[in-house]
Amino acid sequence: MQRSDTATLVRPATPADVPALGRLGALLVHVHHAFDAGRFIPPPPDIEAAYADFLGALLDQPDAVVLVAERDGDVVGYTYAAIEGTDFLALRGPAGVLHDLAVDPAHRAHGIGRMLVDATMAALRARGVRQAVLFTAVQNEAAQRLFARAGFRPTMIEMTRELDDEVR
Repeated sequence: MQRSDTATLVRPATPADVPALGRLGALLVHVHHAFDAGRFIPPPPDIEAAYADFLGALLDQPDAVVLVAERDGDVVGYTYAAIEGTDFLALRGPAGVLHDLAVDPAHRAHGIGRMLVDATMAALRARGVRQAVLFTAVQNEAAQRLFARAGFRPTMIEMTRELDDEVR
């Protein structure tokens, strides 16, 4: 557990947190789809329940780290990271992969994202992980600044091309 002030606690997620995880995960899907509807999946009508099921199933997985930030008894942010082996497609050795970081918009700019990132890195380190990687949307400059301040450096650029009937 980690505290930065008296109001915020970062802790492992529990089954009681699953509805909040679904709400925040759905937020991620909506935001990314708004960034680039051609690249990111459209949110289905049941996105909150689907994301809640997805993250809830990870809570007991030994290679998953799901943490929440709680303020005044409410879950206001979360991270999901996984410990993954060598990935020849990404030309990367074993690493912790930070897949999700979400903070409720009403609670941003209070250091909660940084607390979650730091606690996630500490949890990965405690499990013997020596490197962490993540992906962030090109348009998400605020997240990129946060990750850079947390010690991440750019290493890859994903490029997307639509394969339609148009001649290029």
